[in-house]
Amino acid sequence: MNKKELLVTLEYIEREKGVKREMLIQALESALTSASRRIFPEKKDIRVEIEPESADIKVFSGEKEISLPQFGRIAAQVAKQIIIQKIREAEKENVYKEFKEKEKTIVNGEVFRFEGKNVIVNLGKTDGLLPAREQSPLDRYKQGAWIRAYLLEVSRKGTMPQIILSRSHPQFVAELFKLEVPEIYQGIVEIKGVARQVGERTKIAVCSKDEKIDPVGACVGMRGQRVKNVIQELQGEKIDIIPWNADIQIFIANALSPAEVVSMEIEEEEKRVKVIVKDETLSLAIGKHGQNVRLASKLTGWTIDIRGVTKTQTEEVEGDSSSISSEEEK
Repeated sequence: MNKKELLVTLEYIEREKGVKREMLIQALESALTSASRRIFPEKKDIRVEIEPESADIKVFSGEKEISLPQFGRIAAQVAKQIIIQKIREAEKENVYKEFKEKEKTIVNGEVFRFEGKNVIVNLGKTDGLLPAREQSPLDRYKQGAWIRAYLLEVSRKGTMPQIILSRSHPQFVAELFKLEVPEIYQGIVEIKGVARQVGERTKIAVCSKDEKIDPVGACVGMRGQRVKNVIQELQGEKIDIIPWNADIQIFIANALSPAEVVSMEIEEEEKRVKVIVKDETLSLAIGKHGQNVRLASKLTGWTIDIRGVTKTQTEEVEGDSSSISSEEEK
């Protein structure tokens, strides 16, 4: 590699790869100095300096400029190695920065291959990992199929950035609604919380900053099309859209829907609430295997102790109530 080729290469890397020329020059000087010391051990205090604008390479021993036999060949070999290394480092850094900016959002990719139960997803410039723990039991993956996923984490590991994807994270549902509902994207409708039992049911609490816009209606969409699109992406997972309210009693009642709440007893310090519902809606309030009350508790952040009217009026028998804490889910 002659001086002209080196200059062209430095300009290309600086322009296309985003690596500053000063960094490349320093790396080249350091590598050439180390190589020269190994090959010419008899030379004391040897060092190499490169003029950034002209790419002139000078070798010094102490303060005296010297000429070394075969130095041109050494310089060419070392320059080539350093440039390849810096290009790889720049590409790695650019990929990291690009996907770090996309962290906590939805990305699209192609199912590339499988490693056990883990799915490797081609994201274009790099691959993402969809671990088994971050998958929904309803999902079925085929090689070559395009999928959406929540970009959970980007970290610096190995030769390329490690990108962890998720389709089970509650925020995946929130981001899907953000894509489907313009009012959420515009900040008019706000998602206040998401509670999810992956593959079965999700409760999402929303509110509106504009009194003229119904947050639940905006999320449901005309003929339910917006929420249907989200449900389709989740392979049929059920979704309850709950109107958020600053009044915790109203919010808890909404979260327990379709059960009809008769009364509540709030314990502020313990963030616990005793809820009485109509007998005929007790099973709905609790849900299958406690699912409804569990998600309501997780969504509101309160421990919910729920009973029917009749059992409250008499001595309650153990097993006739359901107390679910949001802490149990963490």
